[in-house]
Amino acid sequence: MPRPRTLSDEQLLDMVLGLIHAEGPDAASFGAVAKISGLSGSTLVQRFGTKAAMLRACLLRAWDRLDMETARLIRSVPTTPAGAIDLLAGLSKDYGCDAASYAEGLLLLREDLRDPALRARGAAWGKTLAAALDRCLHVQGRTPLGRLMLSQWQGCLLWWGFEPQGSIEDYVRGELTQFLRSVA
Repeated sequence: MPRPRTLSDEQLLDMVLGLIHAEGPDAASFGAVAKISGLSGSTLVQRFGTKAAMLRACLLRAWDRLDMETARLIRSVPTTPAGAIDLLAGLSKDYGCDAASYAEGLLLLREDLRDPALRARGAAWGKTLAAALDRCLHVQGRTPLGRLMLSQWQGCLLWWGFEPQGSIEDYVRGELTQFLRSVA
């Protein structure tokens, strides 16, 4: 009879994600995760098999959380251009409060781009966001702007990383407002 788990997979993966955010994906070794979780390395190997499988499970959990937050924000914003900005500004909050933490987040992006399953999750998320933005921007019969606005948003985040003046949310709001004025 198997022993009961002291930590659920979700709790454990959240710990791994915290470690990755703090120290980068390479820091998520079985030894480091054993140290922060109180589980033995052999227990972690039994659960995940390999470090790569543990990292993938962790990042799939992060995608699940991001999908839930995205759905919540999509439901909560008005279907107006201001709602489009609110949606992307709301998603920007998780990118960090300073350039260093934003840069650490880019290491997660590297892992997403390396793994086909994670890359597919990113592509699906982008399509969901573009469709929501198109609804907010009322593009019926016109060229869809949602994907273009997503590209602008990601560029905003990058440029804020080089010149982190003010909060990332305020910076995104200002840049996207200017973008929508330009394309109106």
